[in-house]
Formats: sequence, C-alpha cells, structure tokens
Amino acid sequence: MSNGTTRRAPIFVLGMHRSGTTMVARLLDELGVFMGWRLQGDHEPIFIVKLNDWLFSQCGGSWDRPLPIRDLIGYAPARALATDYLRAQLAGPRALSFLGPGRFFRHRGIDRIIGAWGWKDPRSTFTLPLWLDLFPEARILHISRHGVDVADSLRRRHEKILARRRARFEKHRRLAGFVAKQAGFTTSLRVATLEGGLALWEEYMAEAGRHVEALGTRALSVRFEDFLANPEQELTKIAAFCELSVSGTEIARATQAVRPERAYSFLQSPEAVRIAERNLARLGEFGYGA
Repeated sequence: MSNGTTRRAPIFVLGMHRSGTTMVARLLDELGVFMGWRLQGDHEPIFIVKLNDWLFSQCGGSWDRPLPIRDLIGYAPARALATDYLRAQLAGPRALSFLGPGRFFRHRGIDRIIGAWGWKDPRSTFTLPLWLDLFPEARILHISRHGVDVADSLRRRHEKILARRRARFEKHRRLAGFVAKQAGFTTSLRVATLEGGLALWEEYMAEAGRHVEALGTRALSVRFEDFLANPEQELTKIAAFCELSVSGTEIARATQAVRPERAYSFLQSPEAVRIAERNLARLGEFGYGA
C-alpha cells in the first residue's frame, strides 16, 4: 500500500462523541493514514485534544458545552492570536507528542508531514474554523449515529465513571479534609440523562452539518449504521474520498472486525425506545426520525 510521498492536506474526522469516529479513525490508520503517535484509548491524539480543550477554555466552553467557542471564532483579534498560538505549537518541539520521534526529526513540524495524515477529535466539530485558518484545504469526514444510541452510550459511560470515582472517594474519605480534589466525580453532568445527551447530540449534528454544506466536495458524511450494514462499500467510499491507494483485499481485511449488531443498540432498552418515540421530530431533523 502506498499513499504518496508528498505533502497533503489533513483529514479531520468529526462527529459527536460515541458516534463511531473511533472505529473509522482506527480503520484509516490501518489503511495508511497517520492519525498521530501518542493516542488515547479512543484513538484521539493527546496533543490535539489538549489544544482543542485549550481553545474551549478561552471562552468558557468545553466538549459538553461547546457553543461558547463561537465567541472566540467570531472575535477577530482573539481568533488571530489563537491561530498564531496553534501554529507555533504545531511547529514547535511539543509537536513530538503528535509526530513521534521519527517523524519529528524528519519533518520538524506537523504542517510538513509527508503522505496522508489527519486526526480524530469530536471537539474539532466546533473548533474546525480555527483549524481551517491553518489548513484551508483540509478535508473533513463526518460520522453520524442515531441520537438516542449516542445519548444512551454517553449515559452508560457517565454511570461507570461516577461509580468508579465514588468508590475511590469512599476508600480515601479520611483524606478528603486534607487533600484538594483535582478532578470531579464525573466528566459531564449534562449527559447523565438521555435528554441531556440528545440535546448535546443535536448541537454537534447541527454544527457538523453546517461544515459539510460549506465545504462541498471537501466534506463527506457517513452514517454509522450504513457503515455497519455495508462496511466494505462504505470504507471503499471513505478511502476514495481520502485519496488512498488501497486494494479490495486491504479493505476486506480492515473491516473484518466490524460489528453490525452495534447499530440501533438503544432498541434493547425500553426507556431509550420511549425517548426515541417522544423525540421523533428532533431526530428527524438529522435523518433519524423513522
């Protein structure tokens, strides 16, 4: 497999959290797209996640309260300073975290990578205009999933985190009066309910839709459910969009572990089904009403 030896515009994988972006990022990695060196378990490069979190912090936003980023994007003086800072980070020594030692000493900067590359971070759904200031020719790959599936997955993750941190707190309760707690008991209270998670999904879907419309042929939307139903066909489409030189055999091998039963998993939960039935109009705004 060869995906070129020239500099190419990056590929940004966007979409709401828990929408299948991790699966797609891993598959792109298998097909030869460099998606970063130091990655979290969800295949998000730590370097980019920290930069996106920093951008949100400039305006009082966060991954689960993303709308304040519009204040930064809409205020030209602060936007220019923010993009200058991002440019410096991409070209500086901290870029080693994304590039890894070999690429760092070969390219000396993220903007000078050779071959197909990009990253996956759902936060980029909202910070994308700032990244496009630096990479105006970038392509975006938007992955969407049924909103109640997303909300249900977020809530279950929230409950696991809360239970784990509660147990840790109870175990070390005697220290609570002496040591300042650095982290909260959960990563987001907004997604503690299905309705809260669904509302957040709407915000991400609407924002991504605006990007897809504005970028035209430089954007591709893929539904998670369609991918699970026809993984080889959808991955072939994605590979063509990313201008990757891959064979049918490579596509078939990469999609062997795809689990089609993950589609519409919320149907196993009576409560989630009721939420879906109650919100058909909201879901329908993004093609998931039926």
